[in-house]
This record gives sequence, structure tokens and C-alpha cells, in this order.
Amino acid sequence: MAKILTLTLNPALDLTVELSRLEAGQVNRSDEMHTHAAGKGVNVAQVLADLGHQLTVSGFLGEDNLQAFETLFAKRGFVDAFIRVPGETRSNIKVAEHDGRITDINGPGPVVDAAAQQALLERLLQIAPGHDAVVVAGSLPRGVSAQWLRELIERLNGLGLKVALDSSGEALRAAIEARPWLIKPNTEELADALDCDVVSHAAEAQAAACLHAKGIEHVVISHGVDGVNWFSVGSALHATPPKVTVASTVGAGDSLLAGMLHGLLSTETPEQTLRTATAIAAMAVTQIGFGINDAAHLAQLEQGVRVRPLTEQ
Repeated sequence: MAKILTLTLNPALDLTVELSRLEAGQVNRSDEMHTHAAGKGVNVAQVLADLGHQLTVSGFLGEDNLQAFETLFAKRGFVDAFIRVPGETRSNIKVAEHDGRITDINGPGPVVDAAAQQALLERLLQIAPGHDAVVVAGSLPRGVSAQWLRELIERLNGLGLKVALDSSGEALRAAIEARPWLIKPNTEELADALDCDVVSHAAEAQAAACLHAKGIEHVVISHGVDGVNWFSVGSALHATPPKVTVASTVGAGDSLLAGMLHGLLSTETPEQTLRTATAIAAMAVTQIGFGINDAAHLAQLEQGVRVRPLTEQ
């Protein structure tokens, strides 16, 4: 299996509160509460580990609340290459209602100064060579600019690494100019990054062609319950997921990205890559937390995924 590095620049402690229905302005009593060491790159790493890959995890962590992250890394066998910074890693509250609706309240996180940013760059120059791919996922912490992110990706490209990016807004716009190997926006994120309407498969194909011309090989566009469109150079596929009961949509996109990376770094066909990735994302929404904990259930979900060329009606 592959050796993969994930970068989570703005990780989070996720507190997920399960209840039947959120009543704004009222006293609400939860059914369950779960705390997870999280952040998009950390979530991706957990799924990839369950698929058999070796993981190194890096980014920035607040010194004042390390325990949950260090416990997870030790349990999972991850190589911990995070830079510690003063303050607390942010906390995010996820309110999960029984009908599948999720309300997010995301904290700000610590300020990452120039010295910490330089320390991460220096560490990556030491540890990144030898990995098969790098995942850069999530938002930017306070103090880190989109231009810095672009330069980071350019440095990783310069080391000959495949860079898979999952971000949005200004960070995505800047990162596109650095030409990552793969990006995974949803339609709104893609439209914002390219400053154009992306309201049809034809418009997505045109946007993907522009990104291919910039040197981005894979454009994976998520549509939630409506599936996934994957544009690679010379190919365009759509996957429709099976119907499942939704517990939480948190981590679905991260699971999709992990599945895509798994297939692309193995000998799987494009159709099987997309089928497995879509099934992994479908499994993710049926649970609270991250990872693949039931291989038989995943295999069953794969049977319910329909993959077709985008030219088919």
C-alpha cells in the first residue's frame, strides 16, 4: 500500500451532539455526545489507514489541548509531524438532528505566526520525500495566508509529490494557481473559485477543461446525495450513491477524497475507483465518527453504486 502524508492546517476537536430536533432559543437535551480529534486531513488519514495505507499527519496543533490528538495518532499508528503552537486547537460543535440535518458552530482556533509557518515548511522538506502523495485539506488558521498555501503546494510539487487538495474560498483560488494533482470541490466552491456559474454537467466539463489546461489532472466535484462527477484528462464519470439512512454528513467529503486517493494510487480501474470512493462516502453519512468499521457493509454499498460515463443520459 501507499505511504501518504496529510496536512491539516486548522484541525479541530469536534463535539457532536445528537438530538431529535434542535429548538432555537430553548433548553435542548441531547441523546448522545461524541468528541473526536478531527479536521479534514485527520479525517482523511483515518479512512486511508482503514484501507491499509501508511500515514504521516502534519499541520498545526495548539499546545493546550493535545491529548485527544496524540491519543488518536498513537492508536492509529500515525507518524506525528504536527507543529505545536501556543494556545488551543479550535473546537467545533456539530448538532446532529435525527432527520439528518447538521448545524455547525466552528471555533476560530489559534493564531499561527511566521515562525511556526517556517517550522512546518522546514519539517515538510525533511519528511515529505518518500511519500506517494500529500493531502492538503481544510481551512486556513488565523495568521496563514492563501499565498502561503500556494507556496506550500508549489514546494510539494517541486519535491515531485502528488498533491490532493480539498479547500474552499480564497484558499482554493490561490491553490489552483499552484497546480495540485487533484482537487475536490463541490459545485458552490468550484463556482466561487472560478468566478463563474457551474449549473450543469456541460458547465462543469468546461470548468474542468480549464483546470486541466492549468495542469490539474483530476477534478472531483461532489453533489451530495446526487453523487459525484469525476473529470480526468480524457475521461468523465458520474457515480450515483445508494440510498442510506443519514446519521451525519460530517466527514462524507473527506471519506470520498480518501477513497479516490486509494484507487488512484492502486491498480483499480477508474470505474472501480469511483465506485469504491462513493460507497465509502455513503457509509460515512450513516455513522458518527470517521473510518471504515464494517467491510461487509461497505461491499454491500458498493453493489448499490451506479457508475456511468457523463455522456450517458
